Amino acid sequence: MSKILVSYFSASGITRGVASKIATIIGGDLFEIEPVIKYTDEDLDWTNPESRSSIEMNNSESRPEIKNKVSNLDVYDTILIGFPIWWDLTPTIINTFIEENNLENKKIYVFATSGSSSVDNSFNNLKNSYNNLNFISAKRLSSNVSDSDITNWLEI
Repeated sequence: MSKILVSYFSASGITRGVASKIATIIGGDLFEIEPVIKYTDEDLDWTNPESRSSIEMNNSESRPEIKNKVSNLDVYDTILIGFPIWWDLTPTIINTFIEENNLENKKIYVFATSGSSSVDNSFNNLKNSYNNLNFISAKRLSSNVSDSDITNWLEI
């Protein structure tokens, strides 16, 4: 039987809620990609070029440190990675997660939360940056996503 890890980064709680719903529906384990230094409202102010998130997103080499590690990654054959879309991209902490974990030979699904941005640019950047990994598909999900939307998308 397939073991599924639903990993996610959530700055405001929206992605956490979606990740929890997915894990419940598909029977996956939850893992929060939690920064060592939590983001404040000021850090997340995308209108301020000096905010932490703006600085990170303007530096493709930025790799915010993650507080916790997946201790038993080998038992999972399917990994879901969820995040809010920032600047039409994946938050750089997701790069930290991918680079700190051996995700080779895993099926990887990406889900993102956003009020309006598509997940396509984030997904394509991930596939191009980590072309040794098996990215299956991506979907933008809202907090009111239906159970059937999740199961139809994942087909797990």
